[in-house]
Amino acid sequence: MNTLIKRSGLAIAVAGLCISAGAANASSHREAPFITEVPKVDGTDFYMFRSYEAGRADFVTLIANYLPLQDAYGGPNYFDLDEDAVYEIHIDNSGNAQENLTFRFQFSDNLEDKQLPVGPDGDQKMVSVPLKNIGDASDEANVQFSQDYTVSVIRGDRRTGTVETATNVTDGTATFDKPLDNIGEKSFPGGYQAYANQHIFEIGIPGCATNGQVFVGQRKEAFAVNLGEIFDLVNTNPLGPRDGEGAGDLADKNVTSFALEVPTECLTGTAVTGMDQPVIGGWTTASVRQARVINPQPTVDGKGATVEGGAWTQVSRLGMPLVNEVVIGLNDKDRFNASEPMNDGQFATYVTHPTLPELLEILFGGAGAEAPNNFPRTDLVTAFLTGVPDVNMPVGVQTSEMLRLNPEIAATPAASQNDLGVLGGDNAGFPNGRRPVDDTVDIALRVVMGALTTDAPNKDTPFTDGVQLDPAELQEVFPYLATPLAGSPNS
Repeated sequence: MNTLIKRSGLAIAVAGLCISAGAANASSHREAPFITEVPKVDGTDFYMFRSYEAGRADFVTLIANYLPLQDAYGGPNYFDLDEDAVYEIHIDNSGNAQENLTFRFQFSDNLEDKQLPVGPDGDQKMVSVPLKNIGDASDEANVQFSQDYTVSVIRGDRRTGTVETATNVTDGTATFDKPLDNIGEKSFPGGYQAYANQHIFEIGIPGCATNGQVFVGQRKEAFAVNLGEIFDLVNTNPLGPRDGEGAGDLADKNVTSFALEVPTECLTGTAVTGMDQPVIGGWTTASVRQARVINPQPTVDGKGATVEGGAWTQVSRLGMPLVNEVVIGLNDKDRFNASEPMNDGQFATYVTHPTLPELLEILFGGAGAEAPNNFPRTDLVTAFLTGVPDVNMPVGVQTSEMLRLNPEIAATPAASQNDLGVLGGDNAGFPNGRRPVDDTVDIALRVVMGALTTDAPNKDTPFTDGVQLDPAELQEVFPYLATPLAGSPNS
């Protein structure tokens, strides 16, 4: 029950706040009916924080995770991204709930048919192999399927704005290589971490005087939660110890991360005149073509299993954690994933009158859980839809759901970070952006039950889902999330 609370509470608190604005985007695994059909574009978590790697204080790191619940042994195809989709990270630096800057990622499949001679002399045939690699995968000569990607920078509206292409500073091209997933130790005898690190690239961002960094590839899942217990009517103990439920259901899962480190001045440079804080808002989306036709004869005439066409259509959205999973009503989940922050008013009731606190009271009333009765829940709106005053609220902000970060607040060194963020006295953490260590579920649970009010019955109760991330699992350098679990040997 701690987990559902963690995720629901946080989601509802965050989602309540965020959803009131109209959307929830973080920590969303299989959160809506349609997205379960297209897992390659399912956004799961979004992190946005001032870089805390030594020497990188003038940068902001954006991490968008997609393709949830990856089992490390999931071969032979593993977890490639969709070359018929666009993955985007949006930045609002004017407080009007509209994107001013978009980073768009698009992928290309590369197939080099690897064949082996099979049969005796005189009757030998070259036969295509079924695996992605035929030897040490760090040697491209042994790899038959890989992906690369481009990064476009769009200023203004994501579909009609000015589009420029980012540069791979390493080789001067416009393409970046994505590493293969962590197939196993035999495929990477030199170690997967060293191989993956070769795919961290210096990126030249149009309009920015300083280069950034980019990495797209598999990482170990960092979101600490027990999904099974949460969705089983919060089948956990929300008043127990913060680490009382073990490692969490995602502890043995991987995820695919889009990590981008951008000079801060490139994100805040067009902020509205008169803003007393260079606050930026951020969220992620994924879009696919409006039409998809199944090809009855794949590979014929160079066609794949499907033929795509039509306008780009958004099917995934993610900003704050857990909103669409445990805040938005079932009948609105697909609509939420297709929505934009500027239209979040349509979901306001889910935030101003959240169902999560009522559910917690029903389930745990005997243990003292009592839902706040200060309707509408303006405390949630402040925390998740507008930003916290004197922390990350932009001047003239339009109520909407997204992560908001004030990069003027100095980063807290990794060893000193408090995983309760602002609630724990660490203003460099959630909801001032979100770092990998931040326990957004516990934070959301407490906020949804009234931690930001003066009179809620449980305003001082330390609600928890019982799952806590071990900070030692994270890296203190870009791309921050840990090396993914290997498919072999199984551990």
